[in-house]
Amino acid sequence: MYQNNMKEDGHKKKSMLMLSSVASMIDQFNMSNIDILLKLGYKVEVACNFKEGNTCSAERIEDLKHRLKKMNVAYYQIDFTRNVMDFPQIIKAYNQVKNLVFNKKYDFIHCHSPIGGVIGRMVAHEVGIKVIYTAHGFHFYDGAPKKNWIIYYPIERFFSKWTDILITINREDYNRAKEKFRSHQICYVPGIGVDIKKINMIHVDIEHKRTELGLKKDDIMLLSVGELSERKNHEAVIRALKVLNNDKIKYFIVGKGQLKEYLENLISDMNLQNQVTLLGFRTDVLELCKSADIFIFPSRQEGLPVALMEAMACKTMVLCSAIRGNTDLINKYEYLFNQDDYNDIVSKMKNIICKRTREEILKIYLSQTENNYTKLEAFDKCEVEKRMENIYLSLTMDNKES
Repeated sequence: MYQNNMKEDGHKKKSMLMLSSVASMIDQFNMSNIDILLKLGYKVEVACNFKEGNTCSAERIEDLKHRLKKMNVAYYQIDFTRNVMDFPQIIKAYNQVKNLVFNKKYDFIHCHSPIGGVIGRMVAHEVGIKVIYTAHGFHFYDGAPKKNWIIYYPIERFFSKWTDILITINREDYNRAKEKFRSHQICYVPGIGVDIKKINMIHVDIEHKRTELGLKKDDIMLLSVGELSERKNHEAVIRALKVLNNDKIKYFIVGKGQLKEYLENLISDMNLQNQVTLLGFRTDVLELCKSADIFIFPSRQEGLPVALMEAMACKTMVLCSAIRGNTDLINKYEYLFNQDDYNDIVSKMKNIICKRTREEILKIYLSQTENNYTKLEAFDKCEVEKRMENIYLSLTMDNKES
């Protein structure tokens, strides 16, 4: 735990709590929100689980703590679980958050993730303060498993009435929330957006990067970015490669996760060791995106995928699963596939490659990459930050009037 003990002159400074089940959600999705709130004059504090359940490395979490400390943002360990059936741990986390909020007397809470969202809204309701909840992709969606609808839908619908502002990050969730939920205000904000200007400033020696990866001139570089999990569905692409039987296609996967050993065994069993490489955690993801010929994103479930937006901003050709979030970004049939049918991936890949050389593929599909890039303007980081600032300002005005 780190507390900012800086003294404040005059009357009490406005304060808020950024609450999430895991620290990686703060790191990946909320640092710009914290920056906005600091500029608006808020004292910002963070509460989450820094120790368990994170999707990034322990070193990254330590770096996050260091950055928060430099920003004079206090942070607190909350022993959240990601298991919705672990009631003793959920109760423990609830009591930790309740004690923190009672002692700190925040003006509002901005909470994230299903369990963090439930606990944050319960505590805010009990204490009588405002609450914002960002749904980073509801677990119930068109085509979701029935158990997701049984467990998550009634919970989210009930707690919507205790939500001052509900933020959804894709159109499907927004439309469902507007129709079914009872939040005081429902907003659509396209995730954290993508920093197009920053990506444009990254210059890559593509041939050098390809050589570094062991690629030959005519090899077709396929890239995926995402944790090694069932949800990210890398297995589907690996199985498709076996059917395609084209040794010029080289597939690189950036990410770490619990399925690493399983995927390594699958690659070995299919004799694809010369075609598929697990790169693990990388700090040069954008350089890899700019070097790739095709970015393939086979995920089963997304809110609004940052990795896909970044690939589009890199002007890399994309193929992706036809799921909520992805279809907010890509809506042409020829670039979408059924995530549950690797033969559909085979079909789409054949249509693109079709005995063409790498150079021919890049020329033919140049228009797709340019159209994708133009479409991203609505998802630019600056536009998203303006929306978030207006949301925070609206809550501030409500607090003054009440």
